[in-house]
Amino acid sequence: MFSSWDHLAHKTPTGSLNRLEFLQQLVTEYQTSQEQESQEQVLANLANFAYDPINYEYMRQLNIIDLFLDMLSEPNETLVVFGIGGICNLALDKKNKEHILANDGIQQVVQCLSSTNEDIILSTITTLMFLVTPVSKSDITAPHVLMCMERFSHSPSKRISNVASVFLQDYCTKDQQLQARQLYENESSADTTSSHNIPSPTDIPLPSGLPPESSASPKDPSPSDIVPISEGPT
Repeated sequence: MFSSWDHLAHKTPTGSLNRLEFLQQLVTEYQTSQEQESQEQVLANLANFAYDPINYEYMRQLNIIDLFLDMLSEPNETLVVFGIGGICNLALDKKNKEHILANDGIQQVVQCLSSTNEDIILSTITTLMFLVTPVSKSDITAPHVLMCMERFSHSPSKRISNVASVFLQDYCTKDQQLQARQLYENESSADTTSSHNIPSPTDIPLPSGLPPESSASPKDPSPSDIVPISEGPT
């Protein structure tokens, strides 16, 4: 549920940390922590706070959007999950979108299409749709991205195939959809034996598909599983 200022004032006890102070505390904890598990938990909570528009101004002040973007290139897959999840939660807001686009966000998000983690791919495709503007659309629907989407539309994962199909149908012209199919068919016929690390025009490795949903690793966290820490303000 989204918050309102009146709701926050009513629910926050006198003397408690206000929302900005609490988010600052989380950022500081992430920056100073040497424990990977602690960093993952903090980032999970920051991604969870990104659901609520009332936090957006604070997140811009504290450079949390940039923190999420930085996570997209982390070798730790869990940090990438929460990083792209946070970006996905923020991207529909106009000011957040402008900030992401102005800071090379499209290229950083597109690189996440090389992941084999289902949650990362779902958040990435959704984020790209949220970031479409008249100016950014040409980059988001570039040929190498279209080929990724066409490939994902054939994924055995229904969640991935459905969202990739929505991308192609709602954000691409008929000519672009045809181009995507042709690129996919040409790439498939050129190398039917390789199932991973197939180069694209931007060197994005394109996975040929993901395991069915039932075989997804149970240890991979999903943004929907994020739970805010209990001692924070409500």
